[in-house]
Amino acid sequence: MNPRTDTSTRSGRTASGRSLFAWRGIDFVVGAMLAVGLGVAFWGFDTFLYPVLNGATAGYPPIGGLMLGIWLLPAVAGALLIRRPGAAIYVEIIAAVVEALLGNRWGAAVLVSGFLQGLGVSVAFGLLRWRRFDVSAAMLGGVLAAVFEIAAYEWWSYYPDFSWTQKLVYLGCGMLSGAVIAGLGGFALVRALARAGAVNAFPVAQEARENALR
Repeated sequence: MNPRTDTSTRSGRTASGRSLFAWRGIDFVVGAMLAVGLGVAFWGFDTFLYPVLNGATAGYPPIGGLMLGIWLLPAVAGALLIRRPGAAIYVEIIAAVVEALLGNRWGAAVLVSGFLQGLGVSVAFGLLRWRRFDVSAAMLGGVLAAVFEIAAYEWWSYYPDFSWTQKLVYLGCGMLSGAVIAGLGGFALVRALARAGAVNAFPVAQEARENALR
């Protein structure tokens, strides 16, 4: 990553001198808009694609973990865009609320998942001290989101009858999905928004402009 575009420092302050924990109004607004859009996408996936894919994996349910990254994407995208502690949880929870309100097969339980998924991404970026926002950081976020969601919740709530071999296969599939769909996908989504000029008030837009000049 270009060090000139890194938005945090060892002192816990951004390049503009603001505290790393100081959110702007636009962070809340754009983060919520992103979350609502992805929450609607969740509803579409739940309604039209999930039944088909779930049926396709019925022969060996643990490989259903390959779908998990879809639901982790808002947390990764939110962290990459807003770059503040709590951003992943904020965006993921709002997306989960929208999904629940529109209707899904899991009901309000998606709020628990949303919190755990956002927490996993927050831990990943916290380990990097909120100083890296490249594709490897995004993939790490997706992986840890999957670990938190599966190991802390899904193993016990949705798949208590899985053997430990099945649980570990499901975890591995979830981690792979988190890295690829949520990590690479979230990174690509935020970069696409920057190139489209939709997030000009955020550091990723500055990075996109600098890359375009090279």
